[in-house]
Amino acid sequence: MTRATILLATLLIAGCAAAPTTRPVKAPPMAIAYPTVGLERVIGQDASGLVKLFGTPDADVREGAARKLQFGSAICVLDTYLYPQTSGGEARVTYLDAREPDGSAIDRASCVAALTRRDGGR
Repeated sequence: MTRATILLATLLIAGCAAAPTTRPVKAPPMAIAYPTVGLERVIGQDASGLVKLFGTPDADVREGAARKLQFGSAICVLDTYLYPQTSGGEARVTYLDAREPDGSAIDRASCVAALTRRDGGR
């Protein structure tokens, strides 16, 4: 065999070798950052703090340790979600959502401001 034949055979065999398998690295999902400017009076509040701020809730829904208090006016509806921070700890607002009475979008901070200005907590 000539050197060229040996070299050609070596290259052909090398081409049959399996390429190393590497899995693509998955990036962790990005958390969506929601602005909290104007929500400082609500985020972190407990249920009694919300009642002092907005008055009696229109709805009080409990599911396990979680609780949703809903406050509404002619301007908007605010849903506050309370979760216990520690085992057996008091539930506090960790998230809130707002909408107009017809379901269309409204800024959460604007809704908080509108609800705090209503007469007699209503």
